[in-house]
Amino acid sequence: MKRQLKSFANAFRGIAAAFITEGHMRFHFVAAFFVLLFAYICEVNTSEWAILLLTIGSVFTAELINTAIEELCNLYSKEHNPKIGRIKDIAAGAVLAVAFAAVVVAVFVFLLSGNLLYGIDRLLKHPLYFIPLGICGVCSVLFVIFGGFRNTKK
Repeated sequence: MKRQLKSFANAFRGIAAAFITEGHMRFHFVAAFFVLLFAYICEVNTSEWAILLLTIGSVFTAELINTAIEELCNLYSKEHNPKIGRIKDIAAGAVLAVAFAAVVVAVFVFLLSGNLLYGIDRLLKHPLYFIPLGICGVCSVLFVIFGGFRNTKK
């Protein structure tokens, strides 16, 4: 049992390291936050919640794998290597493919179902909701841009 708890701690440390060092990971987190917020506002159904959560989990997983591949490649060689560049490009392409699929899921869940129009109608009936949304938007931009750091001592 102690070994399993230690492996969970290691996994959470890895996720935290990705959030601290990777701007893309923070961007995906902010995007997921707003998707879930709008899902709440739009009152999506249980199946749509499940689809959104699985999609968000897929994007996070792809980004974590991409980050791990990049770190491994950087450990292998510091010099420019066309094969390593190709490996990194393929891993980044995998993230892009999953992110594109997430956008398609959002189109289905929000636009084609009419959920977005319902959510916009709810927001327009309660304009004070725009204040916390605006604050969240500003904080999100700052979080994505300034929320982490790169370790320059490698």
